[in-house]
Amino acid sequence: MFGYIVRRVISGLLVLLVVSMAVFALFFYGPANPALAYCPETRCTPQRLEAITTQLGLDRPVVEQYGEYMKGIFVGNDFQAGAITIKCDAPCLGVSFKLRVNVTDYLLGKFPATLSIALGGAVIMLVVGVSSGIFAARRRGTGWDKGIVGVALVVNAIPYYLLALLAYLLLISKWGIFPESGYNPLLTDGPIAWAKGLLLAWLVVGISSSTQYARFSRGSMIESMNEDYVRTARAKGLSERRVTFRHALRAAIVPVVTIFGLEFAYLLAGTIFTERIFDIQGIGLTALQAIGTKDLPIISATVLIGAAFIVAANLFVDIIYSVIDPRVRLS
Repeated sequence: MFGYIVRRVISGLLVLLVVSMAVFALFFYGPANPALAYCPETRCTPQRLEAITTQLGLDRPVVEQYGEYMKGIFVGNDFQAGAITIKCDAPCLGVSFKLRVNVTDYLLGKFPATLSIALGGAVIMLVVGVSSGIFAARRRGTGWDKGIVGVALVVNAIPYYLLALLAYLLLISKWGIFPESGYNPLLTDGPIAWAKGLLLAWLVVGISSSTQYARFSRGSMIESMNEDYVRTARAKGLSERRVTFRHALRAAIVPVVTIFGLEFAYLLAGTIFTERIFDIQGIGLTALQAIGTKDLPIISATVLIGAAFIVAANLFVDIIYSVIDPRVRLS
């Protein structure tokens, strides 16, 4: 088990290394000159562009710049922006010369908003999705079963950005059923203000994502309830409730854990549409704005953070497998 975890951690670090190289290569060998993003004039003269390139160190070999970037992650680095020196402690993900801020600190300030959306949305999608899937599986072929599957298909067919936009326009702007959305820090503004600002975003994220969990849970549960060990449990005289939750659900939940781990990682990597529509300044919206301004340090940092979340989620899911399903053994 320990050896398996070490191998997966090493594999994950190699994935992050490749991702960071790909981001650097995309910007430095792509069609756009990174220095142009920092040229303030409407018509940037060649002399001005060359001066900015030299000032930012973009004229150095890409390998040297990449090595300096990786060094900053482990030991920190100091950056010079004109007469200003910006200290960047480890783990240093660079400095945004457009905003003149330490990228690590800047993104850490945005992370609580993204984490709040991910946690609230994940709880709703897991509770609604798994419970409705189990409910439908236990009533297979009935009107309840068909109704749940039908609603799941209809909701799943609506593009998420359209669902979120309609929810905001109708439930907040037009009818005023929900309070104005936004992120209010939990520690400074209190739990009520925090929950009020995120309530509709949680519901939209949770309900739209729960449709997949309902169908996965239903299918997996039906398959488990037809297994021999479930029939044996029934033959022993165990109650249907105990057979469902003690024997069938334990095996049926494995594929659900797989998609939940990855879904939660995607939410942490940045809920771009949710943050943009509900005006919540998290990592996803920050990444979107950075793409518009060609702010390379912030873009590369958000990509690297998103990849790290997905790698960590995969490792977590693999470990959980062996805990919830005794048939799975890691070697």
